[in-house]
Amino acid sequence: MWAMSAPSRKKRVTRTLAELTPGAMGDALAAQGFANGEILLRWPDIAGAELAERSEPIRLQWPRGAKSDKSERDPAVLHVQVESAFALELQMQSQVIIERINRYFGWRCVGSIKPKQGPIGRKKPAPAVLKPLNPEDEARIAKLTSGVEDSRLAEALQRLGRAVTGSQRR
Repeated sequence: MWAMSAPSRKKRVTRTLAELTPGAMGDALAAQGFANGEILLRWPDIAGAELAERSEPIRLQWPRGAKSDKSERDPAVLHVQVESAFALELQMQSQVIIERINRYFGWRCVGSIKPKQGPIGRKKPAPAVLKPLNPEDEARIAKLTSGVEDSRLAEALQRLGRAVTGSQRR
């Protein structure tokens, strides 16, 4: 006689989006030469805010027969889609951008940048219009972020606080 067993209950674990993205995007990024998406993710920090709004890396092209050892490998060519008006700016900044990428990775990853002129694919979403906060809410947000030493982080937290508080007041 067969014994009936209770259905197995697997414990479900909540995962963050950051944990799921490499698996989902890994093959697509690897097909364009981006084994990890660090150049894509950090493009605003690498190129600067203004240039990053007008350009985006599209492919990292490794030379044929690339060696597996990073120290012996010839550097790659970074192909960047850039709006026509900013192509010259990208060319003038290319050595600085290359140095920033190579410094971040710790080895000579990129040797040159090849700009491709044309419209970039991403569109800026329309910013949400929030009502101005009353002075009490502004003071509360300032008090909560007063202990943060990093000014950029404090400003980001204040913007977040304003957005959350403003969205709750609708």
